[in-house]
Amino acid sequence: MSTHPLSRRRVLVSVAAASISALSVPVRAQSQWDVLRELFFENRPVADGTGVIELEAPARAHDAALVEVAVRALLPQTPERYVRAVHLLIDRNPAPRAAVFRFSPRTGSASIATRIRVNEYTPVRAVAELDDGTLFTVERFVKASGGCSAPASKDKEVAYARIGKMKLVQPEKLTFGAPNELRLLISHPQYSGMQIDQLTRNWIPADHLETIRITWNDEPVLEIEADISLSEDPMIAFHLVPEGPGTLRVEASDIKGRRFVQTWQLGAGA
Repeated sequence: MSTHPLSRRRVLVSVAAASISALSVPVRAQSQWDVLRELFFENRPVADGTGVIELEAPARAHDAALVEVAVRALLPQTPERYVRAVHLLIDRNPAPRAAVFRFSPRTGSASIATRIRVNEYTPVRAVAELDDGTLFTVERFVKASGGCSAPASKDKEVAYARIGKMKLVQPEKLTFGAPNELRLLISHPQYSGMQIDQLTRNWIPADHLETIRITWNDEPVLEIEADISLSEDPMIAFHLVPEGPGTLRVEASDIKGRRFVQTWQLGAGA
């Protein structure tokens, strides 16, 4: 049996959810959010996040395997007070925690955007963790189904031929001393373990990114813990406050032990 910690969490969530649905005595059953809060936050208080963060997500997704979501941080990132992590949760997915985004004040903004898979009608929530450990959450209900088992858009050979290739979309001119939005795209099939090969009709083993680390001039900017609920070929929009030209470095790894690294020189012509 796999000992990967995220796999163990998925098993724990599934077992807990099954236990809840099996209750037949007239007691107050835990909600799915109660289970997730206990599992991921050890039942720490989680306050209403209005005024701290906003979550943008479609009420009904056109493609359940490619649902665009954005978390807008309403607090500036300063050394005195900042959002140190955003947990992106999909309550009713097999792997409810799609990703954890861990920030440094260097980002200037803890706003992020990405694409997720949604397996059934579910609340999608963002939980912001501030530097003092306090937690705040907002949620949106998304109508979509089948995202985790939807066939991959690319043939396996094509997907693996491009695996790990990266593209960075940046402003035409980098603004020094202010937050700049950058978009990172990483080629990876993000196989969920719930998909069937359309040619062989065999199950495709899980194969997905596990960590993404972004640094600026060797200083940490953003670290991401990823799982199967991030879409195929993940896209991550994030912010950076450069004080001058420098080197952006991205290092990603997946559960098969592959490691992908790419660097960009930014701001030389700014």
